[in-house]
Amino acid sequence: MEKKYYSLSTSENNSFVRIIRILLGLVCVVVAVFWINYNIRLLKSDGMLWITIIFLSGFGFYQILSGLGQATRFIEIDNSFIRLKKNPVLPAVIMTVQEIERIELFPLSIAFFLKSKRRILLRFGTSYYETNERVKDEILSFAEVNNISLEIIEDKI
Repeated sequence: MEKKYYSLSTSENNSFVRIIRILLGLVCVVVAVFWINYNIRLLKSDGMLWITIIFLSGFGFYQILSGLGQATRFIEIDNSFIRLKKNPVLPAVIMTVQEIERIELFPLSIAFFLKSKRRILLRFGTSYYETNERVKDEILSFAEVNNISLEIIEDKI
């Protein structure tokens, strides 16, 4: 089994969109810095203003990271580990074969139960059904090759 990479993000990755994201992020950060300088000079300290500055800064940095390709969600499946980045801001989690106790497959999610009694839940969206099925098939073969207990659970309506 070779290393398989599946993107879980729903956004486009062409260069035009990435450049627009970086530019939008830079504009947001510049506007936030301008508001900080402008209001310090006027000695106005309004709570809503600081919330606006924090929001603009955070959104700007997120757009810059997204444009640089650092905020993508993905799952990478190899022979001996699964690397999962389910949140665009937090770092990826690496689960080795020795750490995984069992796996449960649901129609729109996968639950990884680790031997440390930790549970990692990956939720799928409903937009990219084909990608979800490919990821599930790879998880199924990963569990079979590495003798990990796997349970397929069908939700009843």
